[in-house]
Amino acid sequence: MIDKTRIIEIIEPQLAADGAFLVDIKVSGDNHIGVDIDSEKGVSIDYCVLISKLIESHFDREVEDYSLEVASAGIGLPFKVLRQYLKHIGNDVEVKAKNGMKYIGTLKSADSEGFTVEIEELVKPEGAKRKQLVAKDITFEYSLVKSVSLVINF
Repeated sequence: MIDKTRIIEIIEPQLAADGAFLVDIKVSGDNHIGVDIDSEKGVSIDYCVLISKLIESHFDREVEDYSLEVASAGIGLPFKVLRQYLKHIGNDVEVKAKNGMKYIGTLKSADSEGFTVEIEELVKPEGAKRKQLVAKDITFEYSLVKSVSLVINF
């Protein structure tokens, strides 16, 4: 079976040199390798091919049969690593909390502990006749969140 850490050792130097980063890597029992990558400026098909060829150059299909898929971390898919959060600061995200609540707002900050999203709520100020939109920051711990994904606005 092909070792996940070996693949990481192979591609990390190239990704770092190019300003890209690893989002996820999966190796199944039947040696299907799935590698998801991302970068601040996006990932082209040509770059996925480059990383694929880099991996293939280190393994012999005659010795160990495998299938390989290298892809860009997809739009709309949940964030998996901190760098994805950092890349999307200032963008709208959808947060699905483990308690069943769903929030849509602007990602304001992120660190190793959690992240902050600014949402807008309708609030009726004291003495007012109508509700008004009020911005409110909500901070989330990663352990309390089911998923976070980018909201695509057209």
